Amino acid sequence: MSTFGASTPPDTAPEPAEAVPVRDASTVILVRDATEGIEVFLLERVGGMAFAGGMTVFPGGGVDISDADADLEWTGPDATWWAEQFGVDERKAKASVCAAARETFEECGILLAGPTADSVVTDTSDYADERGALERRELTFAQFLTRHGLVLRADLLRPWSNWITPVGEKRRYDTRFFVAVVPDGQTADGATSEAASVGWRSLSAALADWQRGETILLPPTWSQLAGLTEFASVADVVAARAEITPIQPNLYHVDGELRVEFPGQDAYYAGSAHPWTGRKDLHR
Repeated sequence: MSTFGASTPPDTAPEPAEAVPVRDASTVILVRDATEGIEVFLLERVGGMAFAGGMTVFPGGGVDISDADADLEWTGPDATWWAEQFGVDERKAKASVCAAARETFEECGILLAGPTADSVVTDTSDYADERGALERRELTFAQFLTRHGLVLRADLLRPWSNWITPVGEKRRYDTRFFVAVVPDGQTADGATSEAASVGWRSLSAALADWQRGETILLPPTWSQLAGLTEFASVADVVAARAEITPIQPNLYHVDGELRVEFPGQDAYYAGSAHPWTGRKDLHR
């Protein structure tokens, strides 16, 4: 794991905070081609949520124990390959991939699975009740796939980046980002208790919303959006081979106000309001 920090920290660095366990998480950047260029699927999280409440994010969430121990049919790169991409052990790699597919289905109804190794489900509406059961943790993803004879399509995911919540936050996640194209026939929706609103936005529109202060983007979300503007099409994104180096931003103070330091931060702070605006402490 690598960390990013200034050789000469701005102002005064915060006092070390009480150690907080770092939980594994997976996030999926769903992409599609449109007339305005690449579009991404974004959710505005419910304001009262403990982590990233009110923020605009990609689908995703924490890795569950059942993801690590899942016994299911799988096609595409194996756990060894995924472990190499993210620099983790095979069990954590498998769990991250399973969590990515599970969370995408739970949060927006996109199911990266099919009845065979080279097919994919075209209509997920028949699984609405089980989708709710998955979200409530009444059913594991492996149980759901096995019940319907479905194969997890790991080959529909691409490894993209790895961000770790800064030391000092009350909740911390080691989040592995993936890219995926929405399968033909499937429709992303907002039928989840965790989203106040959802929708497809072009990269330029999503960044413009943020610049106008209509949305709030955490640094990892902003960085993925900004980075994707370098690609002309979804095909270019899918063909890209991302070099993944874990990014762990640092919290620090500027004139008494809390900020987070990370690669590309100048453009981020010049653009719009950020989640730490007005924050003085490390524990909110």
